[in-house]
Amino acid sequence: MVLTPVIFDRQVRMSGGSMGGGGAGQGYRQQLIVDVTIAVAEALAVGLVVGVLTAASAGVIVAARVAKPLREMSAATKRIAAGEYDARVDRPRDQELAALAEAVNTLGGTLAETEGRRTRLLGEVAHEMRTPLTIIDGYVEGMIDGIVPPEAEQLGKVSDEVRRLRRLSDDLSALSRAEEGRLDLTLRQLDLRDLVGAAVGRLRPQADDAGIRLDTHLAPVEVPVLVDADRITQVVTNLVGNAIRATPEGGAIDVSVVEDPGGAQIRVADTGEGLAAAELDRVFERFYRVPGGRTGGGGSGIGLTIARGIARAHGGQLTAASAGPGQGSVFTMRMPRATD
Repeated sequence: MVLTPVIFDRQVRMSGGSMGGGGAGQGYRQQLIVDVTIAVAEALAVGLVVGVLTAASAGVIVAARVAKPLREMSAATKRIAAGEYDARVDRPRDQELAALAEAVNTLGGTLAETEGRRTRLLGEVAHEMRTPLTIIDGYVEGMIDGIVPPEAEQLGKVSDEVRRLRRLSDDLSALSRAEEGRLDLTLRQLDLRDLVGAAVGRLRPQADDAGIRLDTHLAPVEVPVLVDADRITQVVTNLVGNAIRATPEGGAIDVSVVEDPGGAQIRVADTGEGLAAAELDRVFERFYRVPGGRTGGGGSGIGLTIARGIARAHGGQLTAASAGPGQGSVFTMRMPRATD
């Protein structure tokens, strides 16, 4: 706007000098400049006002379009936080907001599943505790009443039930420490073959009783690892025990120790019920049990969660693979080799 008078004056001069000559021409030019300046200023003012109003209107429309789904998501998250895990958000048209709404819905569904498993665990733990407590209570009352003699045989049965309760307590405690990354490890350099061979040997009678062939294939040379022997034995016992429960009579289980670049592997392969693709990672979730599986009646569903926590505490990983239901499963624990 500031340059408008100068440009207009130059144009007038180029067009033929003075308009009407003398002072009159000069006055006319000045008046014309003033008129044009005012016109331009008014045009800019109108344009500015129109622009501001347009931008404000567009902003209000966009804000209203965004605010509504955001309010719905905020309300849904508050309901989820209050325990209403079935709260859902309608999918907005905006792609980014739709992704956020989907994340909120997924969160609600996941929390609902976790809460369901937690509730089932509490019932299962109560059931597991009820049986030994009932037995202990019965024997103690019988001894107090003089019906049951306080002899070694009866006291031994009470001791067995106490140990059962202690194992359950230890499992729950191990689960808590594993999920919080607080597992206590006593590390020693050992030959992985010796650990695995000893653990499998203790489970061989159980496999024989079930009519299952249990084979071991250990590396031909020493496989040095820096591990907590008790924890690795716990993992192998869990994996082989699960394989025995998942494998029908006449099936086979193969336990192997192999080396890979920079590390070592424990592989437990069975010819049992197998896993669907969607279950390959879920089997490591706490309290999860394969629907309709043969292993559904044993344990509390936390063994594999603890086993993966132990693997990670050793700087390794525990994974599952399967060709599908009825095709058997392979569980592989990878860990680093001991460095000299």
